[in-house]
Amino acid sequence: MTKLMKYALVGALMFGAGTASAQQLFVGEAGPNRGARGESLNFFAEQVEELSGGDLSLNIQWGGALFKADAALSGIADGVADMGTIIAVYFPQEMAPYRIADMPLENSDAWVGMKATDEIMRGNESIQQHLASQNLVYLGTFTTSAVHIGCKGAAIRSVEDIDGLKIRGVGAYGDTFGDMGANLVPMAIYDAYQGLDSGLIDCSQTYSYATAALKQQEVIDSYTLLNWGQTGALGVFMNKDAFDRLDPEAQEILLEAGKSMSDELGRLITADNEAAIETMREAGVEIIELPAEERQKLVEGGKKYIDEWVEQVSGMGLDGEAILEEYRSLLDTYTQERDAQGYPWEREEG
Repeated sequence: MTKLMKYALVGALMFGAGTASAQQLFVGEAGPNRGARGESLNFFAEQVEELSGGDLSLNIQWGGALFKADAALSGIADGVADMGTIIAVYFPQEMAPYRIADMPLENSDAWVGMKATDEIMRGNESIQQHLASQNLVYLGTFTTSAVHIGCKGAAIRSVEDIDGLKIRGVGAYGDTFGDMGANLVPMAIYDAYQGLDSGLIDCSQTYSYATAALKQQEVIDSYTLLNWGQTGALGVFMNKDAFDRLDPEAQEILLEAGKSMSDELGRLITADNEAAIETMREAGVEIIELPAEERQKLVEGGKKYIDEWVEQVSGMGLDGEAILEEYRSLLDTYTQERDAQGYPWEREEG
């Protein structure tokens, strides 16, 4: 389907929806209607409808029906959808401030990372202005959770073990593997099963729940918990023109529902990750926890990519160093909250 045809189709759908419900909003999502992220997006839609008493509803178009992941930013900004999921890695310049959540900052806790990301995206005025200049409004965030690595015919017990391995690596994490001697192989996570099985790659940068969901425990021998950081720059954004047309109450409902996604996805993904580790153990995969001194070598190796991020964001007229320090402070704040009070879903259960 051509872009012009998509515009015409969405326009017709919105016109039809408008006659039945003036407050139905279209959502573009490249992923499927399943898994922790899909469940969290459905939860967001349910919250919107509940908080509005049914006066506001979301029509989620799954699987890239409106636009693929690499066209999401323009699709939302241009009004192909009222809102949708943007994955920052596809838009390294436009989404540069958001990519603070993709940096290797020694936080591997999904809930802590999402809460810190959500607060800085909502509260930092310079980030909000940067988004507004692109006709975007931030609503809520997701995460892929902690970055780990699964291998076949190899095991990473120290940083030295990385040298010479063929690794599927992404972002600052993959670049750091490369600096430590890995031969990086560009490959989507969905293709890693075949890559590992065929020997095209020795190891794949991954996330626990994704490893189990993609059945990669069938083709790996070892799984190393890096506890290094996570990829968290993906979330829901809205077309600013569409947002501004809503009344203040509807705007607040969307913002509040978006805020609640962090707790819901945190609950879902934490449980999924724990179950995935058990699935790997039962399949005979060796679970390795990288020693603290070895992890520190990764942390040191990743610092230059954090510095590059600061330089990039500062070159755009934002204070990259201030944003970094604010984000680190928020990570500390939510880590302390978790340690003192537990996760929100544990408090509710208690």
